[in-house]
Amino acid sequence: MELFHEESGIGERIARLRTRRKLTQEGLAERAGLCVDIVRKLEQGVRQTARLSTLNALARALDVEPSALVGQPATFEVREEGERPSVLALRQAVSPVSDLLGEEPDPEDPPGIAALRASLRSTERIRREGRMAEIGALLPQLIRDAQVAARAFQGSDAAAAHAVLAEAYQVAATTLAALGKEDAAFTALERSMAAAAKGDDPRLETVGHSCLAWVLTKQGRLADAERVAVRAAERIEPGFRSPPGELALWGILLLRAATAAVRLERHAAVHELLAMASAAAARIGTDRLDYATPFGPTNVGVAKVNFLVEMAESAEALRTTRTIPALHSLPPTWRARFHVDRALACADLHRDDGALQALLSAERTAPEWMRYHATGRRLVAELRNRERRRTSPLTELAGRLGLDG
Repeated sequence: MELFHEESGIGERIARLRTRRKLTQEGLAERAGLCVDIVRKLEQGVRQTARLSTLNALARALDVEPSALVGQPATFEVREEGERPSVLALRQAVSPVSDLLGEEPDPEDPPGIAALRASLRSTERIRREGRMAEIGALLPQLIRDAQVAARAFQGSDAAAAHAVLAEAYQVAATTLAALGKEDAAFTALERSMAAAAKGDDPRLETVGHSCLAWVLTKQGRLADAERVAVRAAERIEPGFRSPPGELALWGILLLRAATAAVRLERHAAVHELLAMASAAAARIGTDRLDYATPFGPTNVGVAKVNFLVEMAESAEALRTTRTIPALHSLPPTWRARFHVDRALACADLHRDDGALQALLSAERTAPEWMRYHATGRRLVAELRNRERRRTSPLTELAGRLGLDG
């Protein structure tokens, strides 16, 4: 069975939406604030990828979410009986119909708090490693277990169960957003915030705002994303004697804000936010993992590479890649994204062999994640179209990713 299929390329999607909006290529370019040559090349298939700031500008002009342009492989949907749980199972766990109907849930014996926490840590690790099918199988049950425990327990146990539930919803939100299901991700975050308010961990609200900024970014609501992250960072701005955990959460929020700002092409703000995050990372002095998100000198370096790629400073991005300390300390999905950014920089400089080697590194690091990552898939498709050989490591990579043609 073919698991991955993309019915059309980015150019065809743009052209279809543009025609539906009764816009000429010139009209779309003007509305998006772009050169018409970019629109033409994308629609003609000369270019099959673009900077995310370009995609966000086109999405705003066409009044759609960015995922509607780049496409999402329908790899996580239920196709037939017997397949593993999927996006549908996550939707059902996050938004059970029984809540709307006012039905009493089936009586179940709740798991203990220690078991819930162990399941949460395991699920977070699987998500960081990019093992998407396992997340689809395990996360819905974790959410249901935490819901049962939160209803059944009293006092401190109930608060602890709500904290686990809040984190499980956050994992669901980031997973759904990564799969292009931004509205479902937003619903998961709303539920996370409600659970966090009843939990025993005051930092979960801050973590929720970090996740919200990411989901808003995926929706193309970039100004909202930046505002959410900046305001949350201002509320918790650490002092001279703040513990490393607080510095890390603050730094993560700054990087979330910078991610939105770079896609808005607010480059001065990006440099300012990155400088503050770098100072926080230097103060911590080592790489940490808090609430399933890394922060420290390595992750700030990786983020800088990403921002340079977005700002079309590809040569500087490649120079910066050689200064990243302790890349092995990051989770696999972060390392794989770093390799995709290296590939984008190489491709922009027409170093296609370097781009291929970076893409192969990303695949080795997180193979299943790579099959779902829209930017990596688009870049492979573009490189394949630039290559004339019928059989090569690039065409073999495209085959493993299930790219048609």
